[in-house]
Amino acid sequence: MHPLHAPVSALIRTVARDVVLHHYQELSASQIDEKSPGDLVTFADKESERRLSAGLAAILPEASIVGEEAVEADPALIDRVNDTTAWIIDPIDGTHNYAHGHPPFGILIALIEGGETVAGWLYDPLADRMCHAVRGGGAFINEVLVTARESGEALPVAAISTLFIPEPRRSAINAAAEGKFRLVDIPRCAAEQYPRLVLGENDVTLFERTLPWDHAAGVLFVEEAGGKAARLDGSRYLPGDKRTGMIAAASPRLWDEAAAILA
Repeated sequence: MHPLHAPVSALIRTVARDVVLHHYQELSASQIDEKSPGDLVTFADKESERRLSAGLAAILPEASIVGEEAVEADPALIDRVNDTTAWIIDPIDGTHNYAHGHPPFGILIALIEGGETVAGWLYDPLADRMCHAVRGGGAFINEVLVTARESGEALPVAAISTLFIPEPRRSAINAAAEGKFRLVDIPRCAAEQYPRLVLGENDVTLFERTLPWDHAAGVLFVEEAGGKAARLDGSRYLPGDKRTGMIAAASPRLWDEAAAILA
């Protein structure tokens, strides 16, 4: 585990308890806003990010802070992902679910050094499930080392997110997937989707929008567990590259199969 795992995970659990769970299913309409059509933000998102930012700055003062809501207010902040050291924060991942009073939702934290993710945390507050990964050091769930496993089903289980894919490409992807996968609903929450790949619940997932706060921690978690996450052309996912499109899979074999069909 990463040397900072203990203080970071303690901070995440504290903010989850005091902010995220405290306001869960208690938000008023005035505490929920729409950043863009279908893209919600709540009072709890903003308070969670404020508390996480302050706590992470105390843990590692030299690191830049790149929070989802801070970038919404000042888009230029996203370039700090490529600073020497940076924290990336998704204060509530799955806000759409959270704002409507149902799971899944979580907190995502990634530590970036020289443009690469070196550690990541994916926390499910309702289940008290802490997924953690450190580059070159493995993937853990509640501090137990884990290895990704395939579902073993006759057709690979695929969660394909076409929310941000324009036509006609969306229809082409859906047509290509038909009969090749057992398609399941997406959770609308990366903090849930990435663990599903490791736990044998899903085999493959396709993302179009790949913002760093949604994906930096999860990509590392899948990779360190022995799965594969990469751009559609097979190149690595880097938090600051601003491209779109990515496939993640429970194994390199399944990634290759999915890429041949979906990419």
